[in-house]
Amino acid sequence: MRRNANGQRPTKSDLPHKTCLTCNRPFVWRRKWRDCWDDVKYCSARCRDHRANNKGGASQADTAP
Repeated sequence: MRRNANGQRPTKSDLPHKTCLTCNRPFVWRRKWRDCWDDVKYCSARCRDHRANNKGGASQADTAP
């Protein structure tokens, strides 16, 4: 993590953020995404798995039997 001129870590509001493609919620950069931030599209594994299972974009509640 980079530090500013005072030797302090940046606050969360100063970190880059994106919007999740599944739930449309904003999420903030995490240290584990340091090397792959450009490839991150989802805020969590749950959102990633949900999107992969519903390729049409419709949720399971929207599909009537």
